[in-house]
Amino acid sequence: MNAEKKSKKGKKIIFPIILGLVLVGALGFTVKKYVYGQSHEETDNAQVDADISPVVARVAGYVKEIRFTDNQYVKAGDTLVILDDRDYQIKLQQAIAALAVAKQSVNVSQYAVSEARTGIATAQANVEAAKVRLWKATEDFKRYENLYADHAITKAQFDAVKADKDAAEAALRAAESQLPAVHEKVSTNKQQVQATASNIALREADIDYAKLLVSYTVITAPIDGIVSKKSIQPGQLVQAGQNLFSVVNEKGLYVTANFKETQMEHLRVGEEVDIDVDAFPDNTLKGTVESFAGATGAKFSLLPPDNATGNFVKVVQRIPVRIKLSGNDTGFLQRLRPGMSARVVVHTK
Repeated sequence: MNAEKKSKKGKKIIFPIILGLVLVGALGFTVKKYVYGQSHEETDNAQVDADISPVVARVAGYVKEIRFTDNQYVKAGDTLVILDDRDYQIKLQQAIAALAVAKQSVNVSQYAVSEARTGIATAQANVEAAKVRLWKATEDFKRYENLYADHAITKAQFDAVKADKDAAEAALRAAESQLPAVHEKVSTNKQQVQATASNIALREADIDYAKLLVSYTVITAPIDGIVSKKSIQPGQLVQAGQNLFSVVNEKGLYVTANFKETQMEHLRVGEEVDIDVDAFPDNTLKGTVESFAGATGAKFSLLPPDNATGNFVKVVQRIPVRIKLSGNDTGFLQRLRPGMSARVVVHTK
C-alpha cells in the first residue's frame, strides 16, 4: 500500500514538472523569437535575379550561320549569328555608284562655270569690238555729212554711211546687253555646283547607312554571359525587331526580396543580409540592402488592382527590395541561376 501511494504521489509530481518545463520552453522560444524579430526582418518570398539582355535582329534576313549553342558562355563582342547580307551588299554598291555619279555631276557643273566665265571675256571683247566699229562708223558719218553738205557725194552714198552708223550703234547695244546674261549664267552654274556638291553629302550618308545595314547582319554578344532561349535555326527568315536569344549576365547577380509593407519600417539601405538559396541549403550568402522599388509589385502588374471599384478587401502589399551580393565565393556564385528561390534575413539593428 505504501509503495502504491508513493507511486501515485510521484506521478502527481512529475506531471506539473513536465508542464512547467513545457511552459518554460514555450516562453523561452517566444522570448527568443520576439528578441530576434526586433532586430531581424525575414521573408521567403525572394529569388535570385540578374540582368538579362534580349538580342533582337536589327535587319531582316535569312540566318546564314549560328556560332553558338544553347547555354554557352560567351564574351561581349563574340560573333553569334550571321545573316545573309547579299541584298545589303547590293544596296551598298548602288550607293557607291550613286556617289560616283554625283561627283561626276560636280565636275560637269564646274566645267560649265569655267565655260561661262570664258563667255564673259568673249562678251566683253564683243562690246569693245562694237565700240570700235561704232567709232569708225561715226567718224565716217561726220566726213560724209560734210561732203554731202558740199554736194560732193550723192544722197545714196550719205544714206549708206548713216545706215552703217545706225547698225554699229545697234550692234553695241546688243553686245552690251549680252554681258548681264553671261554673268547670270555664271552665277546659275555656281549654284548648280553647290546643289550638286550637297548631293554628294547625301550620297555619302547613303553609303554610311548601307554599311550600317551590312554590319547589322553580323550579330554579336552585347555582354559577357550565358546564351539562353535560342529561338532561331539556320536558313530561318528573321524580321527586324525579332527576338533571337537572350544573354544572362551571370556577373550581375542580385536578389530581389518581396517584403510585406508591414516589414518596411526598419529596413534601410546598407543593412546586412543573410541569404539562403533553396537549391544550396548548406551555403549562406552575404549581401546588403541596395535599393527599394518605386512602387509595390501589384502596381507593376499587367492589370493593377483598383480599390475604388467593387467590394474592398484589404490585402497586405509587398515591396520589391534589391539586395546586392557581396563578399561571397565567386565559384559558388557561378552556380546560381536567375529565378532560384531564396530566403532572406535582414539585420535591422
